[in-house]
Amino acid sequence: MQILQDKKIVLGMSGGIAAYKIPELVRRLKDQGADVRVVMTEGAKAFITPLTLQAVSGNAVADSLLDTQAELAMGHIELAKWADLIIIAPATADIIARITAGMANDLLSTICLATSAPIALAPAMNQQMWHATATQTNITTLTERNIKIWGPGSGEQACGDIGLGRMLNVDELVSLSHDFFCDKYLQGQHWVITAGPTREAIDPVRYISNHSSGKMGYAIAHAAIRAGAKVTLISGPVNISAPVGCQLISVISAEDMHQQALKFAPESTTFIACAAVADYRVANIASQKIKKTNDAMHLELVKNHDIVADVACLPNKPFMVGFAAETQNIEAYARGKLVRKNLDLIAANDVAKSGQGFNSDDNALMLYSAIDKTEIPLANKQIVAQKLVSLINQHYLAKQI
Repeated sequence: MQILQDKKIVLGMSGGIAAYKIPELVRRLKDQGADVRVVMTEGAKAFITPLTLQAVSGNAVADSLLDTQAELAMGHIELAKWADLIIIAPATADIIARITAGMANDLLSTICLATSAPIALAPAMNQQMWHATATQTNITTLTERNIKIWGPGSGEQACGDIGLGRMLNVDELVSLSHDFFCDKYLQGQHWVITAGPTREAIDPVRYISNHSSGKMGYAIAHAAIRAGAKVTLISGPVNISAPVGCQLISVISAEDMHQQALKFAPESTTFIACAAVADYRVANIASQKIKKTNDAMHLELVKNHDIVADVACLPNKPFMVGFAAETQNIEAYARGKLVRKNLDLIAANDVAKSGQGFNSDDNALMLYSAIDKTEIPLANKQIVAQKLVSLINQHYLAKQI
């Protein structure tokens, strides 16, 4: 069953240009199985019509506190009680201020005051309005009241400004809605995850690296966040966005990653070494671009620190999970690494197979412990990550007994 199946979501719209994204958001939530009822402010109707939202939601749109037919059944109270979750998107500075003040001068603010359901706001406003002291004070107050703040994102805005204030995109809002209803079985745990490649400089314009895209590590981070963990993601250079809710630590070289791993690992419960870290670095990095003068160029390479082994040697080491990307003798190499590096688990994949591993959206893993092994069949990396996170937690809990 889908996580959002039969979940009752009131989607409140206030008047912002980001309102044009809401029909797609409603459609996507319904595709996930949710029952969505839309509540619009007068300002929202200046950007998009109630008929459009009625068509995509399959439910009548509520837009007036003084609708005599709806209020025969106390419509605003009925919606307030009906909701499993109230999402306000876009949440303008005005609706944020009115909810903070406890006002009830339109249908949406009244529902928010009358409900016991959780409320999530997706802010959308000019970057200067977002940074204004009044808005930030309101956000702090709402956070203290346990109202969730989803966003905002950063980028170019309708007014031409660039900065924080954009409403999160539809994919992010659907994902956050999904995460809200997920079982938070990792609550209280802190996962530190390394992901992506490292780059070892040759000179100011060249480097040695590998084909890692970071997709698997980022998928694990997303799945762990969804399950309630605090996540610190130590990432090499990638072209994908970090999951909403993680602490992202961006690094370049293996040495950078080593330093950050040793910094954050001692405070973690679980350490996932998913990054494809360069085994070697150039001994002497040229300060200027090396010119092409000979048919051959010789580089002296020296071994990098072993991040996984060093973390595993910490006095109070976290639960350790390594990765082994191999092209042959998968189990033998993986089990050897499991013992040699003092790991609790190791996830191995065959990167020689097409359609999985580096740069692919799919993967298949074999998870080895000292006494058993579990196969995670080929699937999208998000699905593989969800299964992997659950298995890691099972082994982690077993070790605590």
